[in-house]
Amino acid sequence: MSEQYVLDLQEVDETQVAVVGGKGAHLGGLSRIEGIRVPGGFCVTTDAFRQVIGQAPSIGDLLDQLSGLNHSGSEGDDREAIRTLSARIRRAIEEIAIPDDLAAAITGALGRRGEPGERAAYAVRSSATAEDLPTASFAGQQDTYLNVVGPAAVLQHISRCWASLFTERAVTYRRRNGIDHRTVHMAVVVQQMVFPHASGILFTADPVTGNRKVATVDAGFGLGEALVSGLVNPDVFKVRDGEIVDKAIAAKQRAVHALPDGGTQEVAVDSQRQEQPALTDEQAVRLVQLGRRIEAHFGRPQDIEWCLVDDGFQIVQSRPITTLFPIPESDDQENHVYVSVGHQQMMTDPMKPLGFSMWQLTAMVAMHEAGGRLFVDVTRRLASPASRAALLDVFGKGDPLVRDAMETVLAHDGFVPSLPDAGPGGAAPAGSAPAPIESDPAIVTELIERSEASIAALERDIRTKTGPALFDFLIEAFEEHKRVLSDPLSFQAIMAGMEATWWLNDKLQEWLGEKNAADTLTLSAPDNITSEMGLALLDVADVIRPQPEVVAYLQGVASGENAVSAGNTGNVEGTAFLDELAKLPGGTEARDAIDAYLERYGMRCVGEIDITRPRWSERPTTLVPVILDNVRNFEAGAAGRRFEQGRQKAQKKEQDVLSRLRALPDGDRKADETKRMIDRVRTFIGYREYPKYGIISRYFLYKQALLEEAERLVQAGVLAEKEDIFFLTFQEFHDAVRSYQVDDELIRQREAAFRSYQALTPPRVLTSDGEAVTGSYRRDDVPAGALIGVPVSAGTVEGRARVVLDMADADLEAGDILVTPFTDPSWSPLFVGIAGLVTEVGGLMTHGAVIAREYGLPAVVGVEQATRLIRDGQRIRVHGTDGYIEILP
Repeated sequence: MSEQYVLDLQEVDETQVAVVGGKGAHLGGLSRIEGIRVPGGFCVTTDAFRQVIGQAPSIGDLLDQLSGLNHSGSEGDDREAIRTLSARIRRAIEEIAIPDDLAAAITGALGRRGEPGERAAYAVRSSATAEDLPTASFAGQQDTYLNVVGPAAVLQHISRCWASLFTERAVTYRRRNGIDHRTVHMAVVVQQMVFPHASGILFTADPVTGNRKVATVDAGFGLGEALVSGLVNPDVFKVRDGEIVDKAIAAKQRAVHALPDGGTQEVAVDSQRQEQPALTDEQAVRLVQLGRRIEAHFGRPQDIEWCLVDDGFQIVQSRPITTLFPIPESDDQENHVYVSVGHQQMMTDPMKPLGFSMWQLTAMVAMHEAGGRLFVDVTRRLASPASRAALLDVFGKGDPLVRDAMETVLAHDGFVPSLPDAGPGGAAPAGSAPAPIESDPAIVTELIERSEASIAALERDIRTKTGPALFDFLIEAFEEHKRVLSDPLSFQAIMAGMEATWWLNDKLQEWLGEKNAADTLTLSAPDNITSEMGLALLDVADVIRPQPEVVAYLQGVASGENAVSAGNTGNVEGTAFLDELAKLPGGTEARDAIDAYLERYGMRCVGEIDITRPRWSERPTTLVPVILDNVRNFEAGAAGRRFEQGRQKAQKKEQDVLSRLRALPDGDRKADETKRMIDRVRTFIGYREYPKYGIISRYFLYKQALLEEAERLVQAGVLAEKEDIFFLTFQEFHDAVRSYQVDDELIRQREAAFRSYQALTPPRVLTSDGEAVTGSYRRDDVPAGALIGVPVSAGTVEGRARVVLDMADADLEAGDILVTPFTDPSWSPLFVGIAGLVTEVGGLMTHGAVIAREYGLPAVVGVEQATRLIRDGQRIRVHGTDGYIEILP
């Protein structure tokens, strides 16, 4: 027969997941590592599983129904159907009699193990083909049975293992990870049972901090089930470089032991033993040495289950740790400190390869990719005392958590080397002040005109390029992109607005006791492209509001009832939605208003620094819920009124501040200086938003040209679909256009990696040891239980929290407070209708903070885990002046 039903562990390795499942493959690999002991055993292969399943045609029908649920409704709607179908599949599998030839192969393998047949004890363990993967561990999703005594019981428990492929939790986990149930098969590992003195788990990297050089050993008495099930708190040893660096010995009151007739039992630990360590220090260090050998074999940090038997360690499982954030690749063995770019750019989601490679090619500094996110290496600037102070100051003003995280790393003895300061002629320290600049609005006008001329030239020239010539042209265009970004006058204008803000806040607190006075003084500042974008959508709503049929049609689009909105992922569907609109009474005017808005702002979208994200022009239905909110919550002319009210409020604040300053000692000088700074901040703070608009405008032109190139590859049969190029870097795409060849397998691997990166939270600061450092607010001036963040827009507001993870799902009423992970400029249309803002990411000068001040919204940003700690619909109070949030009863 061609099928192999039984393979000894010594016959398999980690390349044979399809045959023996993830656990079996890893155990086979472990058994081949010199010095690693694995309890002897064999695998009942996936061939056996397929043969058994094939005997019950009803299972195929049930699997089709189960897979169909992946595409229907929400998880909540499907939960009952999953429960019912998975129970029916398990029952069907357990009722199938194991065929005689398969039963003979299994009992023969048991006999070859050499134990006395009827009394020999085994561990019978599930080993699915989607298990212990680098991107998803599936830990605990299928069943394991310990101390199974005798061949008849082993056969029965093998059936149970097969059935456990369809536990409700396993089905739900596969569904969440995008894995088709019909593609997953079950092998079963049968091993000699070991009866350990102690057992537990070894992580070869610290699972909490991510530090790859610190291993963590959890240990308890008896079988490991007591630890895995949470029955006892383990002893915990932390080991670095062959030494115990920390340990905590727990009171271990319970243990799990094997019973003579099979099965296991929970027992009380003798009171005198409870606080004795389960391992000696020497044993913990020796175990970590074995773990390092296993880690080297598999090439990544491992989560290892171990048993201590007669002072020797036996390894019963090893799987990759899937929760660690990856480390940027480095070509040296030096220590490095990396700062997250996403936390500065308000986009902490993973980027696809084309996205991060394009950002790397167009950025002003070198960037390193890890986990689909970009990082900047700040090690050298931290190593020099002068540049260190400037760097910490700049990050401290922007995001205090980044500063605190860097200071935490600096406190690690010797991690960051100490370098001498650059001498005369050396590099200027980071954050050094640019030359002063006059408060002349003509400067901003000139900068905007320069940028628009450069973008117009790009739009004209890029249309003439195709094939390899397009990529040659783009490489030159990226240099122009960087030239515009690094324009000294542009940099001076941005810094002038920011430094004037800091000066006003510092001096007016010192002189008048006013906190964050600049927040009011910058209301409705001119030339702010991002705040104008939010107000312009109010004008679109004014055109739509008087047309009831248009409003009704848009409500159907928002709810998904109108067919043209379904699958609205590209220009064709977007045009269809707008063309359909034009057929209604008043629809032509509505379409023209939306078209005009998209002409000016359609290159924007959530996560816009990733070129692969769908733009509003490509998916205009994204804007429909926001337009409808504006129709419902505002009256005609709201945009003009909002802007004028803000301008008048700022003017009144200016008069108030100057008159109070003049009443002080040396008041005229203070008032004159303040007036100069107010003029400066109102001239330049709006321009702070413009360079990003210019970047994203250029990005949209690059994207349109690249997608046309991808479409040519699709027509030639090189690509399956044009969006596949998102999983290639710019250089790989260039190579594909030259060679007319693409590695399909690479694209599939990148898709799987991207899915796994979505589950990871990027740290603000990451070290080359893998330590993820989030930073802390060291403040004691807030009420107990309050959530702390960065105060970025003054005022206090109370209201209903709306936790929004996706702008397209926003459903906001007047007075709501928006709570979200991050906001880039594309979120600003939502800002006109809310009363306050809370984000997990951000600082004083990030886009959300600037626009919150523009609109006069109390805002607190950089609130760790805000979207988890605040529930949708809760009443909260946002203290935008003092930087904290209270959750109200």
